[in-house]
This record gives sequence, C-alpha cells and structure tokens, in this order.
Amino acid sequence: MDNTSKKRFEIKKGHLKFYIGDDETNALAKITFDYKEGTLVINHTIVSELLKGQGVAKALVEHVVAFARLEKLKVLPICDYAKNVMTRDKQYRDILSEEILLAINDDNKEE
Repeated sequence: MDNTSKKRFEIKKGHLKFYIGDDETNALAKITFDYKEGTLVINHTIVSELLKGQGVAKALVEHVVAFARLEKLKVLPICDYAKNVMTRDKQYRDILSEEILLAINDDNKEE
C-alpha cells in the first residue's frame, strides 16, 4: 500500500477490533480479535469490495501485530487470512503463539 492509501485509509481502534471507515459498526474493513489467557486471538479479517486489492487486509494484520507487540502479547491467528500472512513471513515468528509455532514446526517436518 502506498503512502496515499495509508493516509486515505486511516485505521482506527474500536472495541476488540481495528477498522477503516466512519464508525466501527459500519466499517469498510475490519480485523476483529479477542483475548484468551494473555494471547490476542485474531478472529476475522473483512474487507469490503470497495477496498479489495489495495493491501488493506495486510495493513490491518500489521496494525494488530504492532498493537500486540506494544502490549507484549502473543498472537493466535485463527482467521485464515491472518494465519496465512503470519505463518508465511518470518518477521512474525517472535509474536506467534506457541500453538501456531508448534504447528509450523510440525508442517516443516513433514516436508
């Protein structure tokens, strides 16, 4: 996402979510999460047709990761999109929950 898109699509914090739009109940894009035993659990990433293909979903994942790092939390991505992004890129390994890291290691043993 270029700088123009970042400025145009301000990511805001709502209740258990980050979102883009005028308010969190009518968001154009959002990533929702919950907390479980000191871990931030990413539930869903949703992007409207209007914003698809502009890197918005990845920007939302990156925003949650930055938030989790600030709060010193591990992340358990159960949302398929967030899980794919975070398990494929080594830059997220330090923040992934033990459960996901074990699954990644098991997958690597099978290859």
